[in-house]
Amino acid sequence: MAAYAAQVGTRLDAITRLASDGGLDRAVTLLADCIAAGGVIHAFGTGHSEAFAMEIAGRAGGLIPTNKVALRDAVLYGSHTLAELNGRPPLERDPHIADDVFATVNRQPHDVFVIASNSGVNGSIVGLALLAREHGHPVIAVTSMEHTARVSPKHPSGQRLAEVADVVIDNLAPYGDATLDMDFDARVGAVSSITAAYIAQLLTIGVARTLAERGEQTPLYVSANIPGGDEHNNVIEARYEGRIRRTA
Repeated sequence: MAAYAAQVGTRLDAITRLASDGGLDRAVTLLADCIAAGGVIHAFGTGHSEAFAMEIAGRAGGLIPTNKVALRDAVLYGSHTLAELNGRPPLERDPHIADDVFATVNRQPHDVFVIASNSGVNGSIVGLALLAREHGHPVIAVTSMEHTARVSPKHPSGQRLAEVADVVIDNLAPYGDATLDMDFDARVGAVSSITAAYIAQLLTIGVARTLAERGEQTPLYVSANIPGGDEHNNVIEARYEGRIRRTA
C-alpha cells in the first residue's frame, strides 16, 4: 500500500507543480472562454477514460455547461446496435465510429472538446479529435505521453491524440498504466484514472477562478442530494437545453 501511495502521490505532486507553474493555463483559458461565450465543453473518453469525462461533466462542484460524449451515444441516439457496442475487437478501436458519435453531438461554434485516452492511439479517440478540429473546435487532450510514444497509432491517419490536439496534458501514467511489480504475470496499481480525475478537477477549479476574476458568472453544480440542489441546477441547465445530456 505504501508503495502504491508513493506512485500516486509523486504524480499528483508533479501535476500540482505543473498547474502552479501555469502548465494548465492554456487549457483553462480555452475552457473559460468557451463558457463565457455561451459554449459547452464536450468531454469524451472510452474504457476507463470515460471516468475522466464523468469528472468533467455533470457532477457536484462541476461546471454545468458540460456534455459527456460516449461510444454508446451511437446506439442511444444513432443507428448502431447494442451487439456492435459489445463486439470484438472493441468498438473504441474502430475509426469509423467517430463519425457516428460526433453526429450525435449538438455543437455550437464556441464549444470545446476535452478528450482523455491513456494510450491516445485508438481509432475512435483520434477520429473524434480530428472531426472536432475539422469543424473548428479546439481540442484538449489528457493522455500518457510515456505510453503513447511507445505504441503504434490505430487510426488510418497515422496520428496520435497528442499530435492532433491543440493542448496536451500529460497524465503521467507509465507505459501500461500499472505501476507495481508483485511477482505476478503483469503489474498492478494503475494510476491514470486517479491522475486524470485530479487534472479534471484542477481544470474545473481553474475555470471557475478565471471566470470569477473576470467578474462573470460561474455556472456550477450544487449537489442534487442537498436541499435546493435540484432547483439551483435546473435553472442553469435550462439555458443549455438540448445541448447537454444527463443520462444514467
